Amino acid sequence: MGEFAPEIGLVIRHAYLWWNEARAGREEGAKDRPCVIVHTRRNEHGETEVYIAPVTHTPPENPARAMEIPQATKKRLRLDDEKSWIITTEVNRFIWPGPDLRAVPGGGMAYGFLPASMARGLVQQIKNNARSRAFLITGRDDEALNERVRRERASREPKGKDKKKGCES
Repeated sequence: MGEFAPEIGLVIRHAYLWWNEARAGREEGAKDRPCVIVHTRRNEHGETEVYIAPVTHTPPENPARAMEIPQATKKRLRLDDEKSWIITTEVNRFIWPGPDLRAVPGGGMAYGFLPASMARGLVQQIKNNARSRAFLITGRDDEALNERVRRERASREPKGKDKKKGCES
């Protein structure tokens, strides 16, 4: 898979793990689905953490907790013709690119971008849900794998590099 940068509003394909599936002990999503990148940040290891919201055909129980994708946008992104919603009450978090990122049907690594105004509205709705505590985050990282990757990366760094000194607690 070629490298590309995660950006807010980018629609990717991911093996999304629903919060209730994770709670039941599942470690893998039941299927690959379109998901929208809604937040990125650099963690303490300098890695890019990505937060994604899932796209589903299932109508939301509460329409205020999801955002319908307009048919024109679905067509531009080469998604199917069925009604779809972006769920705004839960996200998956993972270190980019992660093993659950998938190629989109027809090739490539992303469907494309939501319209900028829609992406801004989506992020705002997620923030509102988080403030009202109607929001769940499912971490998708394998900590043992992450530590191995970090050690391998550190072993490739040039020797003699100045290390930041600080206090240990």
